[in-house]
Amino acid sequence: MNTPCQLDAFQVPLGVHLLSGLVEKFSNWWVRLGNLESATLRDQLQGLAIDRPIYVSGIARAGTTIVLELLSRHPDLATHQYRDFPGQFIPAWWNRGQNPKPAPVQERAHGDRLQVSLDSPEAMEESLWMAFFADLHRSDRSNILDRTIDNPAFEKFYRDHIRKLLLVRARPRYLAKGNYNLTRMAYLQKFLPDARFVVVVRNPREHIASLTKQHRLFCAGETAYPRALAHMQRVGHFEFGLDRRPICIGDQVAQEVCDLWNRGEEVRGTARYWASVYGWLADQLANDSELAAATKIVRYENLCENPHEILSTLLAHCELEPASPLDEFASQIALPKYYTPNFSEREETIIAEETAAVAERFADLCLIP
Repeated sequence: MNTPCQLDAFQVPLGVHLLSGLVEKFSNWWVRLGNLESATLRDQLQGLAIDRPIYVSGIARAGTTIVLELLSRHPDLATHQYRDFPGQFIPAWWNRGQNPKPAPVQERAHGDRLQVSLDSPEAMEESLWMAFFADLHRSDRSNILDRTIDNPAFEKFYRDHIRKLLLVRARPRYLAKGNYNLTRMAYLQKFLPDARFVVVVRNPREHIASLTKQHRLFCAGETAYPRALAHMQRVGHFEFGLDRRPICIGDQVAQEVCDLWNRGEEVRGTARYWASVYGWLADQLANDSELAAATKIVRYENLCENPHEILSTLLAHCELEPASPLDEFASQIALPKYYTPNFSEREETIIAEETAAVAERFADLCLIP
């Protein structure tokens, strides 16, 4: 059971709530404001190249935040931070008004040991994508953006946005975490051809346990503090909580997953979801050699058990030089001990039935070291 103290982490300040509501309601206006910001900075932005941007992705709770935290310590990489919200459409102007002093640190609302502050890296791209692409999070319509997509207005805005973040952070390369970018890697590679992708895969049993735990926590937190639900919707996080939505890969599985969840079949629904998305990913990489060459699959358990070894493979894939801050953080990575899966025998059988074929397929494809 969650204590009131645990749920207090879901409080959203009134000022942030009101301003983020305006950003959401008038997103087209904020896009125009972002373009105006880019125009005023054009001379500075033209001298900034977008060099091998790095994208970390995977189903939520796979371990993408740990990978983001690890890589973000590299002195060459610029990332979004918590402080960029709700001014993410105008990062240069917004950051001019920020307090440069270090922000206080606290455990994030997920209750997963990660200590964060306004200076911590965070996934902040999704609201930009939602401003340009309608229906990105509908469970009855494909969420996939592939090489056939053509959206010049977004691509220009997005490239300028990356350059502005490089300017603000004074670093040469861009790093982003976005779980939903899992279904957009081919599109990203189309207009950012030297992009590098890191996808995190976790043992389905442990992954499903973590997703279930987080869903219950966020439902309780959003019920206690309704502004938290609005916040999650505005930043584009629908992975768990009262407005949970599965990624739709263009078939009927997302609807099946929703039906299973609605009937209370939490484990089967989440297991089917895991198999659907990662099975689709395996298909994509098997059929797209260019994308496969740019993608590194990291197994969460391997990262926790051999963090320095996996760090070396990540640095090589991303073409980054070793850096001591990453080694220091890697030494702190370990498998979670604050909870253990507590599935019934029937639930264990369901997980095996739904996920075994896809889990084995990853091993067969040698995608997981």
